[in-house]
Amino acid sequence: MSKQSKRREALVYHAKPTPGKIQVVPTKKYATQRDLSLAYSPGVAEPCLEIAKDVNNVYKYTAKGNLVAVITNGTAVLGLGNIGPEASKPVMEGKGLLFKIFADIDVFDIEVNTENVEEFIQTVKMIAPTFGGINLEDIKAPEAFEIERRLKEELDIPVMHDDQHGTAIISAAALLNALELAEKKMEDVQIVISGAGAAAISCTRLYQAFGAKRENIVMCDSKGVIRQNRTNLTSEKAEFATHRDIETLTDAMNNADVFIGLSTSDVVYPEMLLSMADNPIVFAMANPDPEIEYQLAVDTRKDIIMATGRSDHPNQVNNVLGFPFIFRGALDVRATKINEAMKMAAVEALANLAKQNVPEQVNIAYGETRLTFGRDYIIPKPFDPRLITEVPPAVAKAAMESGVAQEPITDWDKYREQLMERLGNDNKIVRLLTNRAKMNPKRVVYAEADHLDVLKAAQISYDEGIAIPILLGRRDTILRLMMELEFDADVEIIDPKTDEEEERRNRYAEVYWSQRKRKGVTLYSAQKLLRERNYFAAMMVNEGDADALISGFSRSYPSVVKPMLELIGLAKGATRIATTNLMMTQRGPMFLSDTSINIDPPAEDLAKIAQMTARTVKMFGMEPVMAMISFANFGSSPSPRATKVRDAVKILHESNPDLLVDGELQTDFALNPEMLQENFPFSKLAGKKVNTLIFPSLDAANITYKLLKELNKSESIGPIMMGMRKPVHILQLDASVDEIVNMTAIAVIDAQYKERKEQEAKAALEKQSAL
Repeated sequence: MSKQSKRREALVYHAKPTPGKIQVVPTKKYATQRDLSLAYSPGVAEPCLEIAKDVNNVYKYTAKGNLVAVITNGTAVLGLGNIGPEASKPVMEGKGLLFKIFADIDVFDIEVNTENVEEFIQTVKMIAPTFGGINLEDIKAPEAFEIERRLKEELDIPVMHDDQHGTAIISAAALLNALELAEKKMEDVQIVISGAGAAAISCTRLYQAFGAKRENIVMCDSKGVIRQNRTNLTSEKAEFATHRDIETLTDAMNNADVFIGLSTSDVVYPEMLLSMADNPIVFAMANPDPEIEYQLAVDTRKDIIMATGRSDHPNQVNNVLGFPFIFRGALDVRATKINEAMKMAAVEALANLAKQNVPEQVNIAYGETRLTFGRDYIIPKPFDPRLITEVPPAVAKAAMESGVAQEPITDWDKYREQLMERLGNDNKIVRLLTNRAKMNPKRVVYAEADHLDVLKAAQISYDEGIAIPILLGRRDTILRLMMELEFDADVEIIDPKTDEEEERRNRYAEVYWSQRKRKGVTLYSAQKLLRERNYFAAMMVNEGDADALISGFSRSYPSVVKPMLELIGLAKGATRIATTNLMMTQRGPMFLSDTSINIDPPAEDLAKIAQMTARTVKMFGMEPVMAMISFANFGSSPSPRATKVRDAVKILHESNPDLLVDGELQTDFALNPEMLQENFPFSKLAGKKVNTLIFPSLDAANITYKLLKELNKSESIGPIMMGMRKPVHILQLDASVDEIVNMTAIAVIDAQYKERKEQEAKAALEKQSAL
């Protein structure tokens, strides 16, 4: 994608369909006059009077306790500099979005039109009663130091300047683990800091809190080493001025144990790394380009422990590991501040989390066989679901122990359950899927690439590194649309009907004919069918010329399924195919089966659909908790429609005793753990959070998923085809661009999974042959 095209995409993203990235959503009923009279006049007077009696009641009756202000004056916005308060607003909205999706914290972004320190402080103080916490953002140094110091002293709610402390907390956790691996101690190591801004100062102070000695630290700015004999130093720089007689970063790096980069790209050279001590620790955190390129660094020193700010290298120092969870813990105990003890607790929680066994969901998301604590894994991954149950409790405990918590937590198990419930509000699984696909992108053939939305999806998949597109359709139309989209990538374009493809078309037809010549297919009919794009695309996958297939955008589902079954067929051991839709709901991801294939499956087939769905759920790194849905509960109806579900459950309990599945169940009982526990405590699902629903018929499943999609605006990924020999996935008619991109990620993951299974089977066969 060209620079101009990316610019346009970014602008459209922020402008459409609604300007901005965040909105206010009511949390109470408002449908009736009674609701409105409670929400406003006269009912609203009652909580007002209670708060007037005791100001702490504001946390009981309003959203203050879960509301953070992201506040800036726009003087140091990302890498854009002093662009002003209005221009900073997209960044502040983005920060608000991260607060919400990672920790379920609501945000108002506030842009203050002043560069005067006193005016800024007074403005924040005057609006502080609205909020449970203040996140200062993108304020230039040295003013940022004074603003944060004053507000922490003068307000009774948590205040944190994330630009200073976020990087400090994450990098300190990484540094503790890196030192352990290098078998070095914080109090002994020589540390070089490249950069002297707010983040560098805060990082260095936090390292000192963990034992680093001031005399062992050398800090450099754009003028070189900050020495005691330099004049016109700010008080913050003077704090770290060295007595050593050195002038340059090169001098400072000689025999250093640790390099912390918070400056600019390409200021560190291989020769400087070679001069460092054994097992050097190098955190090159300049973004987007680090102080030294990752591959160059690891090629230069085989004993290096390396971290950057980039997601495409191991050990990403990412602030999103910190600020959402630190504020979450602070808010949940109504802390009056975020103090050093709370920051240090967050550091230790992050460091310890990296040493624990990594959930399979995280391994799958990052394309790893097994992430384990070591030189390439010293800090947790941003998509690790354990962050919300590890960091906030540690921060909350530190707040209680240091005396700044106004509402201590007594039941920690219950608190962790509440935190897990907050995680369900975020649809992280889409990001997990995309990230996993990007680890090993596959060749995906788009059978309808001459449709604009399909081509847009192919472009996004290519630009994001999700897949390697192969475009099928009318060449002239595809080229015209590519020009319109500024899609100038060197991708394969195939028009199956043209003379250019005659040789391949005939080769495919020979294979197809040889497979089906005893089923009424002639060579002539095979050659004719191979001019059709779905037959051609299926043969591409069948013959290994593509790894996966996406079709169905413009044609009915049955007409697309037919060639797939004829040419590709069922997976080994499968007796039928089925589909599941992955729905992004408010309670978290939900799998719904069968949404597209089996109209009224008997009990045996219903059990097989459940088994296939369970395997698919596991493929995404989740443990299936499955309810078999009916209009009846556990034998309450003798209807054959209910008894077939009951019989399917019996089959599953006998054939898959370890599978968490039960029924027949009505949907509300399946989705409400309290109702289920109270009425049917004997159920295998009692007290469990169901994430998979198996419906008794196609109409029930299809209607349900489309209702969720349209009424609740739940994002849908699917239908995901199950039971096919090769990765083939068929869209619903007129699927959106986002849906096609998501299905592309699914197709790639399916191809990765099938490739791995084939390799495992081959290795097992070779091992058996050797014996």
